[in-house]
Amino acid sequence: MAKWVGTDPTFYPSAKSAMEAPREKLAYVALLQPDALGVIDLDPDSETYGQLIHQLLLPGEEEDELHHFGWNACSSALCPTAFHPTLERRYLILPGIRSSRIYIVDTQPDPKRPHIVRTIEPEEIKERTGYSRLHTVHCGPEGIFISALGSGEGDGGPGGILLLDHFNFNVLGAWEMDRGPQHFSYDFWWHIAHDVTVTSEWATPDLFENGLNLDALLQRKYGHKMHFFDSRSRKHLTELDFGDQHQMVLELRPAHNPKKTYGFVSVVTDVTNLASSIWTWYQEDGQWDVKKIIEIPAQPADKDQLPPALKDVGAVPPLVTDIVLSLDDRYLYVPCWGTGELRQYDVSDPFNAKLNGKVEIGGIVNKKAHPNGKRITGGPQMVELSRDGKRLYFSNSLYSSWDDQFYPEGIQGAVVKVDILSGGGMEIDRDFLIQLEKGRAHQIRLDGGDCSTDTFCYP
Repeated sequence: MAKWVGTDPTFYPSAKSAMEAPREKLAYVALLQPDALGVIDLDPDSETYGQLIHQLLLPGEEEDELHHFGWNACSSALCPTAFHPTLERRYLILPGIRSSRIYIVDTQPDPKRPHIVRTIEPEEIKERTGYSRLHTVHCGPEGIFISALGSGEGDGGPGGILLLDHFNFNVLGAWEMDRGPQHFSYDFWWHIAHDVTVTSEWATPDLFENGLNLDALLQRKYGHKMHFFDSRSRKHLTELDFGDQHQMVLELRPAHNPKKTYGFVSVVTDVTNLASSIWTWYQEDGQWDVKKIIEIPAQPADKDQLPPALKDVGAVPPLVTDIVLSLDDRYLYVPCWGTGELRQYDVSDPFNAKLNGKVEIGGIVNKKAHPNGKRITGGPQMVELSRDGKRLYFSNSLYSSWDDQFYPEGIQGAVVKVDILSGGGMEIDRDFLIQLEKGRAHQIRLDGGDCSTDTFCYP
């Protein structure tokens, strides 16, 4: 395959070309209690295949709580708006959601033993951006983008997006020039060929840091909107309100084909029935709109089987808090952390999703064991898909204080592999299961890229 001379071999101009990339050989996983970056061997020809082969313990004096993290560079380096062919997909950017500290981790010269090369302290983040509680990391043409859920002044907002320099990791500042009515922050992505940036809403730190505030949830105080910005002027364009019964509008997954102006977003719960849902946002006649395409109902349960947080409602909500879209924009994978399901939907028609497959494991009440017979605590939570769409990996922890609310018996960190069958459908790999002796596991990144890492500028 033709490549630009000197570019990182893991950069691809299009999602179609990235699907032909070599198979992943390593996964990096965020671990907590204690905070660490784990390395998993995914090379089937290796003697340590399917094992956690290294842990890089973080030196923070207080709890960082690793959550989401990402690469310093990706295929967006090939975009014509900001062509940076000499960048490398080499450094992992690890923010602590609780500490607001950032670790810059070098995966070279030995990708199996990454090491910290720089630490950016929360005081510098606050001074230069006015933000705290760092969350999502994306590599874009202009630098490294990181969402922040809180202001630098305390537990409130507004949150937003900050920018790090591509080359020296200096903190440049807050990204927004005019945020308009946007207050809550969470995920962000973009339609890069259309100069549009999209953001979603979770909550300010006072509403999530010490667990889900059930009173605030019933009072509909969590985020229920999406926001659209002009990527060049960094000014707010419009917002889409899902209605305040739809609480916590979280994960954004735009179509990988840059010609397309639609994407998928998850909503954690409808307070009227505890259902989770998936919506399609789209542009039509120059206007942005949103449509619900999937609703996953709560499952009734005996109150004696439920944790204290759910006893009064008598049901288990799906609690969808992550999604991943295959590079060909065909399959959307939806983990249901509460009910213990992983669902595969055919979204070839983005307005008419079809359930194509489902596996069950873990769950608040279901508690289904791994196919090898071992007990799994928690449920499918953070999901990542290989570039060729054939292998999916998921972990089972959401956020420490929320874990303790919904799984009070405790969660043993785990990473599970799911094989995607030809023509659709899934099955859990009975021979692959990583269970931590201590701690929990959250986001997973694959070496060379995955289906929620890269931006492609060519169709």
